[in-house]
Amino acid sequence: MKNVLIIGSTGQIGSELTMKLRGIYTKGNVVAGYIPGAEPKGELKESGPSTVVDITNAQQIADAVDKYQIDTIYNLAALLSAVAEAKPQLAWKIGVGGLFNVLEVAREKGCAVFTPSSIGSFGPETPKDKTPQDTVRNPRTMYGVTKVTGELLSDYYFRRFGVDTRSVRFPGLISYVTLPGGGTTDYAVDIYYSAAKGEKFVCPIAAGTFMDMMYMPDALRAAIEIMEADPAKFVHRNSFNIASMSFDPEIIYHKIQEYCPDFRMEYQVDPLRQGIAESWPNSLDDTCAREEWGWKPEYDLDAMTRDMLEKLRARFNR
Repeated sequence: MKNVLIIGSTGQIGSELTMKLRGIYTKGNVVAGYIPGAEPKGELKESGPSTVVDITNAQQIADAVDKYQIDTIYNLAALLSAVAEAKPQLAWKIGVGGLFNVLEVAREKGCAVFTPSSIGSFGPETPKDKTPQDTVRNPRTMYGVTKVTGELLSDYYFRRFGVDTRSVRFPGLISYVTLPGGGTTDYAVDIYYSAAKGEKFVCPIAAGTFMDMMYMPDALRAAIEIMEADPAKFVHRNSFNIASMSFDPEIIYHKIQEYCPDFRMEYQVDPLRQGIAESWPNSLDDTCAREEWGWKPEYDLDAMTRDMLEKLRARFNR
């Protein structure tokens, strides 16, 4: 990668990935694309160039690629799962129509493209435990439908036009930097905020509901490493299972209690999010990512919990 455009740079992943890439590459070569009303602020704004890029506007994408001589696009624009269920038309417009715009620009101008997929691409008929890399994908949510479509469309552009498309299926992502944005797995972020503030946590996901999760530093590494990987060993491209840890609300609750003995949690299950969660895998088999480009997570539940609580307590002066 030489010159990188990040579409959705002020979102949950984009804001951290932009800063991570600017710490690795020349800051001026990592461009933060944003939509009006979601402008970069603070260090994100001051540390490098930014430009308006609405993914539904193909000309804006092309103009940014030309202006900054972009060779790699990170396409992070999307509505998260619960929000997408409330706004399915917009979810399709951004997740599929927007991706089509990115791929067309990449085809015309020779860019590589990273577009994350998700555990949401799977459905209730998918094997629940150690979900294989290659298996049935039959999501029951608009979010999942857009992710499966995105995987297929990205593979098509690679096979048909030679566009260097690459992707990972992210689990639920946990971060102390950015607030949750309407995802089904966001309870696993909220619970740390409550613990760090000394508040009781009200959990919207039922006990016994397992989902794959990952600490954001590992997710950022995965997004960068797959784009830097030698594709000679690739059998797959769109999209690789990656995994780190799997737990249900009780497991994460008791892990936090090891460091916050007075922390308490109760349940008020949200039927919408619970239904989505039950349609997703309990855990993913990431053997292909490990074998084809050397993927390996660095954080387990204990290491993540210690780091999350330390960082959040410092933020809240507790």
